[in-house]
Amino acid sequence: CSCTTSPIPTKRKAKMRPEVSAKVPHDVRQRYVNLFVEEFLKTSVTVQDAFEKALAEEKTVYDRSINKLKYLSVAVNALKRLKNQSSVSVKGGNLQQLSECILNCFLITCNSIILLNMLWWDRSLWGNDVALYDSLKEHILSEEILMENNYPLQHPEKSGSAILYREDYKKGITDPLKRICCRCGATYSVNQVGKHTRKEECNYHYGKGVEKKVPGGVETRYSCCEGVAGCPGCQVFKLHVHDAVSLDGFVSTLPRPASDKGCPGVFSVDCEMCYTTQGLELARVTVVNSSLQVIYDTFVKPDNDVIDYNTRFSGINEADVKGTSSSIRDVQETLLSFVSAETILIGYGLESDLCALKLLHGTVVDTSVSFPHRLGLPHKMTLHNLTADYLRRIIQESVGGHDSAEDAAACMELMLWKVKEDGKTKRW
Repeated sequence: CSCTTSPIPTKRKAKMRPEVSAKVPHDVRQRYVNLFVEEFLKTSVTVQDAFEKALAEEKTVYDRSINKLKYLSVAVNALKRLKNQSSVSVKGGNLQQLSECILNCFLITCNSIILLNMLWWDRSLWGNDVALYDSLKEHILSEEILMENNYPLQHPEKSGSAILYREDYKKGITDPLKRICCRCGATYSVNQVGKHTRKEECNYHYGKGVEKKVPGGVETRYSCCEGVAGCPGCQVFKLHVHDAVSLDGFVSTLPRPASDKGCPGVFSVDCEMCYTTQGLELARVTVVNSSLQVIYDTFVKPDNDVIDYNTRFSGINEADVKGTSSSIRDVQETLLSFVSAETILIGYGLESDLCALKLLHGTVVDTSVSFPHRLGLPHKMTLHNLTADYLRRIIQESVGGHDSAEDAAACMELMLWKVKEDGKTKRW
């Protein structure tokens, strides 16, 4: 790959909508995280330790606050306390402690320089698809890993259809008119077009079960409400939903013509889905380039009736979907105009996005694979945690749900960071 990237046609943009107001704006929270990091750096041996303490401190401040005014008051007091503690730790110590503190500060300064280097990657890669493409080749998933992570692959017998090698959602279902609710686990009945045969409320927990050590053993509580595993759900919705995906209507990215010598391109993709009578369907797609610019962003009208927009996580509401005329076929046509079979697509758990897009594409880089969990599969670090650990930034904290543009940019930034670190290792 040695030529410049082919030009990309202008794409439709998703209409901006009023943002659901959080009790404390994200930029305010991020500012105090940075201030807390500065203070913890004075008493911590490593930058990682300082950052983790700062995140915990800010979370405590946030949880104690009912609005922005209260947050600012609590945050200012916390900052004063940290400044006093760091000052006393030096003034009250003996000469040996002071010497150790000076040494620690020297080490922390070195770590801070490394951190700054981590945060501001090599600008020769930022926006330079040719260099980035070559650097990312070793992170492209093999067919074996694609299958292991349940990526949609071409059905061997049916044109325009995909196959998943781990169709977990079909377990236990033999009746074509029965569904299993992906929230509460209840079995419910539907008619021939997928609509509920009777109304039945769904009582569920939106959070995951988290194990915590307690005296005498381990206890599991839900992250959403701290309820003990097995307790009644903390949320109620009017109907059950299921997360199956239709495996028909897929299109494949095509190889570039032999005459095209340009760089195939590198893009990050993130999608948001909603629950319909047929399961999960695409509701928004965002594509970001290697300069972190949004080049394509549109809401999408699902083919089937929407049951739940899943706003808590998708950030999508009824007005977004009703205000667009874009169909999934429009999205496919646009993507195929600048994404070839050789184009590298980056994402987190990209198998879900490709299923939603009904797109067969094998040249992918998955941040959940490139940054594996220390316990190995099936464990995976969340995008929220990856961004906090490696980019030192908070994302996905809005009460209005996830933002596909923010998530797509975070995935691109993570891989820019990754290839920069790979380069350091190779030089040594």
